[in-house]
Amino acid sequence: MTALVVAAGATVTTLLGGWAAQHVGDRRHLVLGLAAGLMLGIVCFDLLPEALETDRGEFFGVPMGLLMFAAGFLVLHVVERSVAIHRAHEGEYRPHTHSMATGGQSASEASQSLGLVAAGALVGHSFLDGFAIGAASQAGGTTGTVIAVAVISHDFADGFNTYTITRLYGNNRRRGIVLVAADAIAPLAGAAVTLAFTISDRILGLYLGFFAGFLLYLATSDILPEAHTSHPSRVTLALTVLGAAFILVVIGLAR
Repeated sequence: MTALVVAAGATVTTLLGGWAAQHVGDRRHLVLGLAAGLMLGIVCFDLLPEALETDRGEFFGVPMGLLMFAAGFLVLHVVERSVAIHRAHEGEYRPHTHSMATGGQSASEASQSLGLVAAGALVGHSFLDGFAIGAASQAGGTTGTVIAVAVISHDFADGFNTYTITRLYGNNRRRGIVLVAADAIAPLAGAAVTLAFTISDRILGLYLGFFAGFLLYLATSDILPEAHTSHPSRVTLALTVLGAAFILVVIGLAR
């Protein structure tokens, strides 16, 4: 029951993050800059270290977590470039942009689907957050408290990023809200699953590495360029740095 109570706390912070992302108005570029920083922090200070610690296997002397990290980055790059090439073949020879607000050029269905896949991956990550809470509570000692602080703190960023990514790729507000709701429920589901069985460390480590590469591509290839396209701003840059620093502090204090 303790694990479910902690997971409920993660649910609340996820919903708060999604709410914050919906009420930014004309400060979209600031939101995107902050979201990119949060994602970079999660990749560098949370996902990758955890992937390398969970699965210590190697291939040709390279840690499997890093190989999956590169695979996640390259898979999303190939998918997105394939979408761009397909659009060019249809005669749309113009810069690739995403629509987050009403008006302007709508994103293609392929781009919308890519946004849903990215948000779905964040939901999967939140599920594993809940799973981590349940597993840590079974371990006892201070482990459960450390994991709980980390998960509850950065699930605000997860809710924020889930809504932002969904809308960035041209999906409507309703889809964004549905994905945030799914992201909020996921920790509870993950914690409940630990009552029945556990995921092997190897599978978990591979997933975390792959997801880290996935997020890094989104942050550096899509979100950051979009944040600076219309509003080149020192404030946006500062928020990116602040977002990464925030995750560093949260993870550092939790551990």
